[in-house]
Amino acid sequence: MNKYLPLIITCIICFFLNQNLIAMDQKPYHHIYKDGKLYAFRNLEDGPKRDPNFKWKWKVFSEEKKKLEINYPSSHVIGREEALKNLQKHKTDSYVMWLDHASFIIKLGNTTIITDPVFEKNYGPLWFGPEKFVESPLSLKDLPEINVFLLTHNHYDHMSIRTIKNFPFKKTKVLVPLKLGKYFVKNGYKKDNVKEMDWFDKIKVNDEITITMLPAQHWSKRWIWGDGNTDRSLWGSFLIEYKDKKIFFACDTGPAPIYKKLGKMFGPIDLAFGNIGAYNFYPIIPVKDKSVFHTNPEELLSLMQDLKVKKVIGMHWGTAILSLEPIWEPPTRFKKNAEKFGYKKDEAIIFKIGEIKKLEELIN
Repeated sequence: MNKYLPLIITCIICFFLNQNLIAMDQKPYHHIYKDGKLYAFRNLEDGPKRDPNFKWKWKVFSEEKKKLEINYPSSHVIGREEALKNLQKHKTDSYVMWLDHASFIIKLGNTTIITDPVFEKNYGPLWFGPEKFVESPLSLKDLPEINVFLLTHNHYDHMSIRTIKNFPFKKTKVLVPLKLGKYFVKNGYKKDNVKEMDWFDKIKVNDEITITMLPAQHWSKRWIWGDGNTDRSLWGSFLIEYKDKKIFFACDTGPAPIYKKLGKMFGPIDLAFGNIGAYNFYPIIPVKDKSVFHTNPEELLSLMQDLKVKKVIGMHWGTAILSLEPIWEPPTRFKKNAEKFGYKKDEAIIFKIGEIKKLEELIN
């Protein structure tokens, strides 16, 4: 027996142990491991943190919610007949259409993308959850053919199992954050077309379009009670590059330092979609108009400035009561304060539900 064999074996073992330690050190900060397996996720280290002593108070929220008036102009929603007529009119154009909350159709050349579609009357399982006070003028059967389905995270106002199950275009390419692909595969989507993405993963959709998933300051949870499913799936925004243009579709997010870094890496960005609603939870949270996970209108404008965005579409408002600000406050504050953050009023864009705007009018 070679007298050096034990030493050689020891060196080999040490080498592989060292490689494993290096690999562990290289694991992304936002990944949380348990028993050697990817278990959960978290926001980046320098982002704002939720108060660990915070406790949600359903009774207080319900009482405060009753004080809100559901008042909005009739022009807030375009009728079904007009919406269908406009879809036909613009079928050869590139355009953006607001369907609901964070759900848009984004048509880029011959590729049609849908974001976070929820076609039910409420945001929640079955009949539970916040009820919409408006409805999208389109139903699932009215949709044009969809080529790409983008999902930012698993909260009920963004991910609907019923919509996923009944979606008419199951051959579409589906891009989702880590741990969310299973909801599509088990509902009839082809496994090869469902791509789970981590932050900074990039996928070439076709010769004209690439999509990169980027970080957001948010969280995930599917069931209301208990912490057993909190942050078990990832959340993320999408950077869509189409020809020489860049479009940023934000996941729900709070303000965070990461956006200045993303602006340096990916800016300038021609058009972005961002959340301007669901930011006030006072008196449950002691500070008014402040949320760790949802920007208020001014915070979104500041964040978009950090991202080097040229024009901003305000979304995530005007469909259901998810928080305690007046329902028409988000778009009013968004427009009113645009100039304070370097945007002209017409660069802070508000859609009517069901409205279509041509891409060439939005990006010029």
